[in-house]
Amino acid sequence: MTSTVLGVGNGVFIMAMMWVSALVLFMLLSRSTGVARFAGYVILIGSLVVTLIMVLLPRDDELPEVEEEAQIVDALFICRYILLALLMSIFLGSVFLLLVQHVLEPVYSKSLRSH
Repeated sequence: MTSTVLGVGNGVFIMAMMWVSALVLFMLLSRSTGVARFAGYVILIGSLVVTLIMVLLPRDDELPEVEEEAQIVDALFICRYILLALLMSIFLGSVFLLLVQHVLEPVYSKSLRSH
């Protein structure tokens, strides 16, 4: 079951389209006269036969094959954490130096001139 939509395969959609078209053709041909009137019954019987073949002789197994999930392994896990620790220590050191050099810098008052 490689291609499924909402958990059903292609056969369900093929049968639905076939039955919708068969019923539309049956309704159109039921209004005609003569031999064409009985062609609608032939279309319905043909759709029934194709449906029975599709149901009784499926191509795939009923149970899908179990696929093994691929395991993702990060080989650079430790290197990335070492790099993260290094970058965090540089960041914290630069924030500390900014605090010491810029924010906590003493501001001296100007001396008053006396006359």
